[in-house]
Amino acid sequence: MSKKSAQRALFDSMLALLAACAAVAMFLPPMLQSTLASVPRTVATGLVIALALPLHWVFLGIAALRLGRSVVGWVGLSVLLMPVGSAAALILLGWVMTEPEQQPAGAH
Repeated sequence: MSKKSAQRALFDSMLALLAACAAVAMFLPPMLQSTLASVPRTVATGLVIALALPLHWVFLGIAALRLGRSVVGWVGLSVLLMPVGSAAALILLGWVMTEPEQQPAGAH
């Protein structure tokens, strides 16, 4: 697959991860009282988490597939070590994407 399509999947995965982290932050002490004081805000924040995390993992798997990497390995890293593993998977797949194409030793 093209690196452009893998780059797009990585970008979408990053956006979904940012949305999920922002929603999780709404349940941390500085924002907890205002989040729990409003039922619609609590429900909306929970829905963002419930939608953004699976989207992040799906887009991460798509990027891994398009880069010819193990989907199970990369998504597993992201799920098991969430959120640090998710950020690490995004960074490492972005780094893999920028590597030059490997050519066989006999081809010049």
